[in-house]
Amino acid sequence: MLNKAILMGRLTRDPELRHTQSNMAVCSFRLAIDRDRKGPNGERQTDFIDCVAWGRQAEFVAQWFAKGVMAIVVGRVQSRQWQDQNGNNRTAIEVNCDEVSFGETKKSREANGGYAGGGYGYDNGSQMRPEPAASQVAPAFDLPAGDSDFQELADDDGDVPF
Repeated sequence: MLNKAILMGRLTRDPELRHTQSNMAVCSFRLAIDRDRKGPNGERQTDFIDCVAWGRQAEFVAQWFAKGVMAIVVGRVQSRQWQDQNGNNRTAIEVNCDEVSFGETKKSREANGGYAGGGYGYDNGSQMRPEPAASQVAPAFDLPAGDSDFQELADDDGDVPF
């Protein structure tokens, strides 16, 4: 059977980190995901999806993500059932996360409203890297025109070789 969910959306609140009785980290968060189509009255429709990360992934999410940050989640849809305090049967549908990564760079995040910060830039692979200082910008590299090994191609409208 196939059960794989890939989601991209913004956190609706700061992630909540807890620990089980066996000291396993578990982090809960909710993503707001806009639908591609608008509703019948032209309003934007949004789905709110509950997500759960475990172990080191949970600690990563709790440390680096905050309300408003764009996240990409890969995981599987699961349901769980329990009884509430009044004895009513309840069901929760959530995504159990296998991977969580950043959905935008820090620069993009700041340009779109300045969401949660930090001293690092992020790319889509959730790799942390210090932002380069102005002195670390790569210098321009221009070769003199006569020192190139490349030749200009003739503008030939002849036969195509394939």
